[in-house]
Amino acid sequence: MNIVLPERVMQILNRLHDAGYEAYAVGGCVRDSILGRQPLDWDITTSARPKEVKRLFARTIDTGIAHGTVTVMLEKEGFEVTTYRIDGAYTDARHPNEVTFTPNLLEDLKRRDFTMNAMAYDPVNGLVDAFDGLGDMRRKVVRCVGDARQRFQEDALRMMRAVRFSAELGFAIEEETRRAICEQAQDMRRISAERIQAELVRILLSDHPEAMQTLYETGITGVMLPEFDVMMQTEQKNPHHVYTVGAHTIAALQNIRKDRVLRLSALLHDVGKPACRTMGTDGVHHFYGHPQKGSELARTILRRLKFDNDTTDRVCRLVAGHDENPPLSLRSVRRAIVRIGTEAYPAIFELKRADVLAQSELAREKKLAYLDGYEACYRRIIEEKQCLTIKDLAVSGRDLIALGISPGPKLGAVLKQLLEETLCDPEKNTAEYLLEKAKESINEGTSSYV
Repeated sequence: MNIVLPERVMQILNRLHDAGYEAYAVGGCVRDSILGRQPLDWDITTSARPKEVKRLFARTIDTGIAHGTVTVMLEKEGFEVTTYRIDGAYTDARHPNEVTFTPNLLEDLKRRDFTMNAMAYDPVNGLVDAFDGLGDMRRKVVRCVGDARQRFQEDALRMMRAVRFSAELGFAIEEETRRAICEQAQDMRRISAERIQAELVRILLSDHPEAMQTLYETGITGVMLPEFDVMMQTEQKNPHHVYTVGAHTIAALQNIRKDRVLRLSALLHDVGKPACRTMGTDGVHHFYGHPQKGSELARTILRRLKFDNDTTDRVCRLVAGHDENPPLSLRSVRRAIVRIGTEAYPAIFELKRADVLAQSELAREKKLAYLDGYEACYRRIIEEKQCLTIKDLAVSGRDLIALGISPGPKLGAVLKQLLEETLCDPEKNTAEYLLEKAKESINEGTSSYV
């Protein structure tokens, strides 16, 4: 097998070879090259000790020198070069307590997570594949190197990584590997929220976000996202639905494009339904108030998983507004945009369409036609630059202060009144008209919108 290595990777390998050491490209870059995918980075493993690597290259960074890793800088690009090693015992479900350097490549490959990540390559010796990673890739399976239970005891996040690789590559998880995940899923409690978040996002942004089903079946969501388990177990006895809340959510994920905020919003858009479910006298389930409840729960979940404030706010706004269906008039749509928040648009249309496509076929065409009309109103409002916020007004707070309105609550109330005028009729958003309305407020002594 021939893998074309980047020029700088070859430069590092050649220098190590010329100094009498073994050196290989290893891990994910080899896997991705075989699959025809562009590697995100190139890792190198070598028999050279860290001090020897540092001696051979002019610029290095002690990235993880205690564990044998030195980053070699070639111009502004960094390459991690790690000494062959044997890992000691793991007590934190992530890092070995100690490592022992070894001159044996196979001993180093034994400690890696999955067979497809335990292959090494250099142009002289070709592919080193001691654990049939190539065969597993041909069979399209994710399989642990050696004893799966031991691999997951070393780093519990590997269980979630197995699901992630399955989702990204469209592979199945090998039976023994999957069984070990089911048995040890509770060990995920030892993993930091930040690491879980990173894997979850990669699963959601994969070509197979339905891997959420695997996370549920193996018990992983029971630890890191128990709300999803409740959704999977919540039936929807309603003519507009054919799935449980969780299965509907998975269908919505499959119908929305690969965007971080959109897929998180699809994942959480109905998280409030289990808490809001009621049953009518006709035996039909209803979920009144679930968008607002869902927005509250989404904020709790996203904070627990350490998402940034901007992502959290955007997702929560979409969850809160995903079930609003204003009448198809420009005035009603303008008010909906203000009520839901301009930040939610136009993404909310993608979320609503994914939601509809994950429901039963009852009135589906009518619902989609409504959405087309809703979006057309929005597009026209934007194209005509109709006023939607106080910042869009033809007058500013400074203009009102110049009229004699003191800064403070009264000023804010008058600005809100003027915004209300323009929401009713965009033609009124002129400085002349708005200043006249502001003068009337002064004369009245108070605003009717205070």
